[in-house]
Amino acid sequence: MRDIFLDRPSKDIDIVIIGNGILFAESVAKKLKVKLSVFKNFGTASLKYQDLEVEFVGARKESYRLDSRKPIVENGTLEDDQKRRDFTINALAISLHPDSFGQLLDPFNGIEDLEQKLIRTPVNPVETFSDDPLRMLRAIRFASQLNFKIDEIALAAIVSNAERIRIISQERITDELNKIILSDKPSIGFIYLFDTGLLHKIFPQMTALYGVEIIDGKGHKDNFYHTLQVLDNICKTTGDLWLRWAAILHDIAKPATKRFEPGHGWTFHGHEDKGARMAPKIFAQLKLPLNDKMKFVQKMVQLHLRPIVLAQSVVTDSAVRRLLFDAGDDIESLMQLCKADITTKNEYKVKKYRENFELVQQKLKDVEERDNIRNWQPPVSGIDIMQLFGIKEGKEVGIIKNQIREAILEGDIPNEREAAIEYTVIKGKEIGLKVVAKD
Repeated sequence: MRDIFLDRPSKDIDIVIIGNGILFAESVAKKLKVKLSVFKNFGTASLKYQDLEVEFVGARKESYRLDSRKPIVENGTLEDDQKRRDFTINALAISLHPDSFGQLLDPFNGIEDLEQKLIRTPVNPVETFSDDPLRMLRAIRFASQLNFKIDEIALAAIVSNAERIRIISQERITDELNKIILSDKPSIGFIYLFDTGLLHKIFPQMTALYGVEIIDGKGHKDNFYHTLQVLDNICKTTGDLWLRWAAILHDIAKPATKRFEPGHGWTFHGHEDKGARMAPKIFAQLKLPLNDKMKFVQKMVQLHLRPIVLAQSVVTDSAVRRLLFDAGDDIESLMQLCKADITTKNEYKVKKYRENFELVQQKLKDVEERDNIRNWQPPVSGIDIMQLFGIKEGKEVGIIKNQIREAILEGDIPNEREAAIEYTVIKGKEIGLKVVAKD
């Protein structure tokens, strides 16, 4: 109902029945000649009709135990059912009964809250959030997705109940976190998470980025707000969840690598390496996938300074080849992240960085077209080397393979088989190997 008034596309319809929801759903399914899925434990049933997902449930009221977010459910009135909704904007209903068809049922002024762009609870928010602490994250998620504000009383209730988030499973917490990250402007949600104290409990490594330390009159930028700006920036160009996670984690190791050098200022040497090492632990902690998605984020964190360094100096073909070799097919994503990382308010610097990045991208394109380094496969394999010199697998093979790779990346030889074979023969002779087979 909320999405109808917000003119947001939705294919989900929830129908509340005063009485037995499952029996009513069975009648509807029979009339429409569609399959019905029944969930007796939850007292719900659902069906698909054309492109719609329709769920049926009997009106009910709920009560909670202190140590669980799973409610004790009883049959109830429509008012009971609307009271149990998390927010006023989600308690809106339209009557389908013939005697009052089309009548808006809005006992908690949800329409007014939609107009005011306000997240508010139907009943006492302390009770709402204590009963089901996941609703605290849902409030922040809706604020982030809809660009709404959270009611001051509700916000205070989140602060006072923040500790209760610990009874929620990590999977559900991360699901809400990902939905915040996928909103158009995730910083809205993250600022709420930080200000309420929830972020400190669910993602402490990110809160460690907050704050500015000053020594000898020299401070560094606040890496928490910088990270949020990078995240918002990248959301303008990509909906990819994992590239957005890379934006969140790109500076995650700055607190651990922060040093003050007298006469120079603050440094964060090696934060990209340490950040890449932190990524698997953070993904495991948050129950995020530890597969190629994590490896992609790890790679982005590891490499995020490389294009920036290239853009600030004379761009050599060798440096470009090495970047292409290390980034592979993810080079475009890496460049997106690096552009998003430009957060200076100095317009001259922004213009200069962007122009330099354009030069780097053109150089990447030129070198790739000429040298074909992306997803590079060596033109001479380990088997080729063993057959050429009549040797078994061992350190000599590894040494020569490394020398071939370095020679190609440095531009000493072209990325071609014939040139690589000739180079292999030369390098083999240097370590006492003799050719026993022609290529």
